[in-house]
Amino acid sequence: MTYESDLTKFIRELKQKQPDLEQKQREGRAIWWDKQLDFDELRRWQESCVPQPPYVYQPKVRL
Repeated sequence: MTYESDLTKFIRELKQKQPDLEQKQREGRAIWWDKQLDFDELRRWQESCVPQPPYVYQPKVRL
């Protein structure tokens, strides 16, 4: 018998208990990550960003 880590055993047992786990992972990835980029919207978003001051937690003191 070859060595099998605890993590490998855990994942194998998890997949046996939940056979639809990989399908759920693919569906979740499709919701959050697999998106087509709208480059015009991305450009407008980047142009609308306000530059952050160098010392965020220290307010500017006006004399």
